Amino acid sequence: MRWLADECVAAALVASLRMNGHDVLYVAEGARGLRDADVIALAFRESRLLLTEDKDFGELVFRRKHPVSGLVLMRIDPTQSETKLLRLMAAVDRYGDVLLERYTVVEERRLRSRLLRWA
Repeated sequence: MRWLADECVAAALVASLRMNGHDVLYVAEGARGLRDADVIALAFRESRLLLTEDKDFGELVFRRKHPVSGLVLMRIDPTQSETKLLRLMAAVDRYGDVLLERYTVVEERRLRSRLLRWA
Protein backbone atom coordinates (compact mmCIF):
# COMPACT_ATOMS: atom_id res chain seq x y z
CA MET A 1 0.00 0.00 0.00
CA ARG A 2 1.04 3.58 -0.62
CA TRP A 3 0.94 5.81 2.47
CA LEU A 4 1.68 9.41 3.34
CA ALA A 5 2.50 9.51 7.05
CA ASP A 6 1.95 12.87 8.70
CA GLU A 7 4.86 14.11 10.78
CA CYS A 8 2.98 13.39 14.03
CA VAL A 9 3.16 9.66 13.27
CA ALA A 10 5.96 7.92 15.16
CA ALA A 11 9.03 7.05 13.13
CA ALA A 12 8.87 3.51 14.54
CA LEU A 13 5.42 2.99 13.01
CA VAL A 14 6.66 4.29 9.65
CA ALA A 15 9.66 1.94 9.83
CA SER A 16 7.39 -1.00 10.69
CA LEU A 17 5.11 -0.27 7.74
CA ARG A 18 8.12 -0.15 5.45
CA MET A 19 9.45 -3.45 6.84
CA ASN A 20 6.04 -4.95 6.05
CA GLY A 21 6.40 -3.96 2.40
CA HIS A 22 4.43 -0.73 2.36
CA ASP A 23 5.51 2.32 0.34
CA VAL A 24 5.58 5.13 2.90
CA LEU A 25 6.35 8.78 2.23
CA TYR A 26 7.01 10.41 5.62
CA VAL A 27 6.41 14.15 6.02
CA ALA A 28 8.96 14.31 8.86
CA GLU A 29 11.70 13.15 6.49
CA GLY A 30 11.21 15.58 3.65
CA ALA A 31 8.62 18.24 4.31
CA ARG A 32 8.64 18.95 8.05
CA GLY A 33 6.31 21.80 8.98
CA LEU A 34 4.04 21.35 5.95
CA ARG A 35 0.56 22.80 6.56
CA ASP A 36 -2.24 20.26 7.03
CA ALA A 37 -4.01 21.42 3.86
CA ASP A 38 -0.78 20.86 1.91
CA VAL A 39 -0.34 17.40 3.44
CA ILE A 40 -3.85 16.43 2.28
CA ALA A 41 -3.17 17.84 -1.18
CA LEU A 42 0.07 15.87 -1.46
CA ALA A 43 -1.63 12.63 -0.38
CA PHE A 44 -4.43 13.18 -2.90
CA ARG A 45 -2.09 14.15 -5.73
CA GLU A 46 -0.02 11.00 -5.20
CA SER A 47 -3.01 8.71 -4.49
CA ARG A 48 -1.66 7.83 -1.06
CA LEU A 49 -3.53 6.92 2.11
CA LEU A 50 -3.02 9.66 4.66
CA LEU A 51 -1.94 8.26 8.04
CA THR A 52 -2.18 10.65 10.97
CA GLU A 53 -2.80 11.03 14.67
CA ASP A 54 -4.14 14.58 14.19
CA LYS A 55 -7.94 14.91 14.45
CA ASP A 56 -7.80 18.22 12.56
CA PHE A 57 -7.62 16.33 9.26
CA GLY A 58 -11.21 15.14 9.77
CA GLU A 59 -12.27 18.79 9.94
CA LEU A 60 -10.47 19.57 6.70
CA VAL A 61 -11.94 16.56 4.90
CA PHE A 62 -15.53 16.67 6.11
CA ARG A 63 -16.26 20.33 6.81
CA ARG A 64 -13.94 22.06 4.38
CA LYS A 65 -14.29 19.37 1.68
CA HIS A 66 -10.58 18.83 0.99
CA PRO A 67 -10.38 15.73 -1.20
CA VAL A 68 -8.25 12.85 0.03
CA SER A 69 -7.73 9.36 -1.35
CA GLY A 70 -8.22 7.82 2.09
CA LEU A 71 -7.62 8.88 5.67
CA VAL A 72 -6.53 6.68 8.58
CA LEU A 73 -6.62 8.30 12.01
CA MET A 74 -4.72 6.52 14.79
CA ARG A 75 -6.36 6.97 18.21
CA ILE A 76 -4.09 4.83 20.39
CA ASP A 77 -1.87 6.01 23.24
CA PRO A 78 1.51 7.07 21.83
CA THR A 79 3.33 4.78 24.27
CA GLN A 80 1.61 1.71 22.77
CA SER A 81 3.72 1.42 19.60
CA GLU A 82 3.31 -2.35 19.20
CA THR A 83 -0.46 -2.06 19.62
CA LYS A 84 -0.54 0.70 17.02
CA LEU A 85 1.13 -1.49 14.42
CA LEU A 86 -1.05 -4.52 15.21
CA ARG A 87 -4.25 -2.50 15.00
CA LEU A 88 -3.17 -0.71 11.83
CA MET A 89 -2.38 -4.07 10.21
CA ALA A 90 -5.81 -5.30 11.35
CA ALA A 91 -7.38 -2.37 9.49
CA VAL A 92 -5.33 -3.18 6.37
CA ASP A 93 -6.35 -6.85 6.60
CA ARG A 94 -10.01 -5.97 7.07
CA TYR A 95 -10.39 -3.26 4.45
CA GLY A 96 -7.43 -3.75 2.10
CA ASP A 97 -7.38 -1.44 -0.92
CA VAL A 98 -10.83 -0.17 0.02
CA LEU A 99 -9.07 2.00 2.61
CA LEU A 100 -8.41 4.32 -0.31
CA GLU A 101 -12.07 5.27 -0.31
CA ARG A 102 -12.62 5.46 3.44
CA TYR A 103 -12.12 7.49 6.60
CA THR A 104 -10.94 4.93 9.13
CA VAL A 105 -10.34 5.43 12.84
CA VAL A 106 -8.04 2.87 14.44
CA GLU A 107 -8.55 2.44 18.17
CA GLU A 108 -7.16 -0.08 20.62
CA ARG A 109 -10.39 -2.07 20.81
CA ARG A 110 -12.23 -1.25 17.60
CA LEU A 111 -12.02 -0.03 14.04
CA ARG A 112 -14.48 2.51 12.70
CA SER A 113 -14.71 3.22 9.01
CA ARG A 114 -16.99 5.06 6.64
CA LEU A 115 -16.99 5.79 2.97
CA LEU A 116 -15.72 9.13 1.78
CA ARG A 117 -18.38 10.76 -0.36
CA TRP A 118 -17.76 13.93 -2.29
CA ALA A 119 -20.43 16.38 -3.37
